Amino acid sequence: MDEINTYVALGDSFSEGMDDPYTDGDPRGEYRGWADRVAEHIAASRPGLRYANLAVRGKLLHQIVADQVPRAVELRPDLITICGGGNDMIRPGADPDALAVLFDDAVRRLRAVGSEVVVFTGFDPRGLGRGKRFRGQAATFNMHLRAIADRRDCRVVDLWPKGALHDSRAWSEDRLHLSPEGHRRMALRVCQVLSVPVTDDWREPWPPAQEIDWLTLRRDDLHWAKNYLLPWVQRRVQGRSSGDGRDPKRPDLLPLS
Repeated sequence: MDEINTYVALGDSFSEGMDDPYTDGDPRGEYRGWADRVAEHIAASRPGLRYANLAVRGKLLHQIVADQVPRAVELRPDLITICGGGNDMIRPGADPDALAVLFDDAVRRLRAVGSEVVVFTGFDPRGLGRGKRFRGQAATFNMHLRAIADRRDCRVVDLWPKGALHDSRAWSEDRLHLSPEGHRRMALRVCQVLSVPVTDDWREPWPPAQEIDWLTLRRDDLHWAKNYLLPWVQRRVQGRSSGDGRDPKRPDLLPLS
């Protein structure tokens, strides 16, 4: 991609970077994530890069559009990545057609200020617990996203086809967020779409997986349900979100430290 001097990431926990903690510790309790890693790759050849990340975990698409898109328009960066709608898809009554209208208007506004925009399709949820329940809706939303990208002349990171990022080791213990290695590979995948030079390949084969017996798998399922599924359900019942009261980790365009 031609000169990228400013980059803004929009979205939810996926773009915020959960669960990819900084290895040297971060006193602010923030995550690194693929977007930070993409910024680092770009900065390797564009040392003056300024980067902002407005993504906040738990946000629904209408919140991303209302809170983050106006700020991105104000910043007028060279590059914007936007991923949203995943939290909507896993909730009952999600309407992929209505979400697509909202997403299209957001991309229109971002493109109107001259920013290059990259959009993401969602992963195939077939292997995600009860993901089969909303797989058809997710597929419909993905078709809309591809059409929007084509209409608005955006680049697409297509995450639906099965590949290296569908390996269980690319995902953290909660089964909803990428692991550090997943984020590393995701950053390489985005750089491929952007034609940003990198030395590694996101498609590199994983080492042979260790066999796990049936009893261990069931114990892992129970641990996941107790520690991740039930708290999520409780927040939904109470009308709360994991992102309530949280501010973006990088609200301004600043050089990478």
